[in-house]
Amino acid sequence: MKTFLLLLLSLSALGQQTIKLYPGKAPGSENWNWEVKEFTPMPNNRMLFNVTEPTLTIYPAAKGKGNGTSIIIAPGGAFHILSIDSEGHDVAKWLSERGITAFVLTYRVVKSNGPNPFAELMPLMKDFKKLDEINAPVVEMATQDGIEAIKYVKGNAKVLGIDPNKMGFMGFSAGGTLTMNVLLTAPQELKPNFIAPIYHYADAVTGKVMPNAKTPAFIAVAADDNLGFAPHSIHLFERWTASKHPSELHVYENGNHGFGMRKNNTSSDNWTVDFENWLKIRKFL
Repeated sequence: MKTFLLLLLSLSALGQQTIKLYPGKAPGSENWNWEVKEFTPMPNNRMLFNVTEPTLTIYPAAKGKGNGTSIIIAPGGAFHILSIDSEGHDVAKWLSERGITAFVLTYRVVKSNGPNPFAELMPLMKDFKKLDEINAPVVEMATQDGIEAIKYVKGNAKVLGIDPNKMGFMGFSAGGTLTMNVLLTAPQELKPNFIAPIYHYADAVTGKVMPNAKTPAFIAVAADDNLGFAPHSIHLFERWTASKHPSELHVYENGNHGFGMRKNNTSSDNWTVDFENWLKIRKFL
């Protein structure tokens, strides 16, 4: 408790704090001895790779605006990199300003052997079957990281000033895949209360345990997604509605893949407006 009180003091003073999800080495990757690295392929959009230590960065709700809702955010990057700004910290800041306590999840990814993970990843994007085979062990680890994040958030809800029954999980691309894997893998008591998979990839989702409780879903994708992921979102919407879970689908005419919080002068720029409206309608905002 003393440690956590110190954490709260840090949150109050700094506005955010990063915590480790595991007390020691993350289970399953105890022998990983490489260091996390960062690069910025485009302005104001850092990428992380070689992540070995899962963390949560906490963005408390803006002062006087907290409404009890919280959301864990999983950035994308094909389980090789993490788009930590556009699909992570920038989303968290936007949520915090609206009274939602946000948590950016840094989860384990596949090791890159050189200084430019894009150079290794791009050829694999032409062969998703091979990419899925390479990613499979790490997807399982990342899923456990996501479940561990839920344990932390729900277990510390009172001290964090949030409602454990108003906790959502959202993610982008691979983070959307992770969102679905966490939901369909976690035990019932740890399943998120709502989800927002954004341009998610369905073929790497291995979880199978549907939630017993009604779990609203906000689903978004661009019709011109250059990775061909639009049908994945459409099929998820159909599955969710067929299972009697509330669901809302937005297919934007343009925006390509990976629009995140970047403004591209495309219709996908409005996804945050639609998401905010959905949160209000669902009483999460």
